[in-house]
Amino acid sequence: MAGASLGLALDGILARVTPGPVSYAFNGDIALAYQVVGDGPVDVVMLPGLFSHLDVQWEDPRFAEFLQGLAEGHRLIVTDRRGLGLSERFAPDHVPPIESLVDDVLAVLDAANSDTAVVIGFWESGFVAQLLAAAHPNRVLGLVLVDSFATAVYTAETPWLDRAEQWLRNEARDSDWGRRLGSDFDYLLDQREREWVLRMQRASCTPTARLFEARRWRLTDTRGVLASIRVPTLVLHDADGADMSDPRGARLLAARIKDSQLVGYHGGDEFWWHRPSGTITTEVSRFVRGLGSSDPSFDRVLATVLFTDIVDSTTHAASIGDSAWRKLRERHDQIVRTEIARFRGQEIKTMGDGFLVTFDGPARGVRCAQEIISQMAGLGLQIRAGLHTGEIELDGDDITGIGVAISARVGALAGPSEVLVSQTIRDLTVGANLVLTDRGEHHLKGIPGAWRLYAVAG
Repeated sequence: MAGASLGLALDGILARVTPGPVSYAFNGDIALAYQVVGDGPVDVVMLPGLFSHLDVQWEDPRFAEFLQGLAEGHRLIVTDRRGLGLSERFAPDHVPPIESLVDDVLAVLDAANSDTAVVIGFWESGFVAQLLAAAHPNRVLGLVLVDSFATAVYTAETPWLDRAEQWLRNEARDSDWGRRLGSDFDYLLDQREREWVLRMQRASCTPTARLFEARRWRLTDTRGVLASIRVPTLVLHDADGADMSDPRGARLLAARIKDSQLVGYHGGDEFWWHRPSGTITTEVSRFVRGLGSSDPSFDRVLATVLFTDIVDSTTHAASIGDSAWRKLRERHDQIVRTEIARFRGQEIKTMGDGFLVTFDGPARGVRCAQEIISQMAGLGLQIRAGLHTGEIELDGDDITGIGVAISARVGALAGPSEVLVSQTIRDLTVGANLVLTDRGEHHLKGIPGAWRLYAVAG
């Protein structure tokens, strides 16, 4: 297509879509770029993958037309993930944990005056969308996962993927990123679009940042989250895909997410944005239309549960006397509550000599436990702490469920001044700079199966 006709095509698309200006939401000091496209009764939030830049995406007619398809009849909110595109940039090795990216999406929703939205996660952004839907179902009308997955490395359930150690051993900075496209792209793109793809790559992130981003996602595993997703979910996958987009990965998602829909599309030799009137936009529109207008209540959510306990409290109380012990306990409770508030936790109740607390992010829960233990050293107290991320049931001001039971069992196994966590915590905190020591597999009383636990250093 000649340059003039391309320009006319793009002008026509932009005239129909009328995208709003790029705006910024703030999660603390982190600036997050977002853009509202079109209008409609339902908000749809698009979380693109690594290929993301709010300005440059409109320079390609077919990508712009894809956005037009998603915005048809909806209010589309598109955002660049932190570290990418027009959002806050960092040193290449600064890769925040998923919970920080979930916080970012919530900040964008608030800034865009969106109470609830259908959330679409493409590729690795599906991890963020999954955690958002599980932990904050009151903000998610529906979940759409496009070519997403629960893990990017070999497990017993995903034997078609590379093992983590194999990928880490072979990883290297992609020196071609943003500079040239291999011969594999020759039959996909004309020269104009090849140049745009390269420009989009350069605008999205640097080659080194891409390496660290890929490393984070390779080490993340959300299989422990999927059963806690209870919002309507559509799993869209390229039936011709391979590796991480292998259809078996999509089937794993659909099998673990209750009442989800699994739909395959045939991308063939086309990029997903080449099909503006094809399966992706059509299926998203169908899915949104079928959501209904009811406002469901959720009595089950994903949460990180923390149990704390004072080690040898009875012996300590006997050695200093009741009055001194009461004052020490009051100081203990004050410190714990200060740290809970600092890390955005919710105190559920006190239990014996400890606390039961929930968090909407696992790294925050671990940091809170570490700080409590550190603060107690000055009081001459030792604390044990256990954490697990799982589904809990809300029972008035109390919580119950398997997630609570697992956390209690993990806490009981912790040593003095030790934070012990489940593997689910480890799988969800890549990028949080936590140093975890493998403590092997354990059988938790009353909990089926073997559970691998990790001690948090420092």
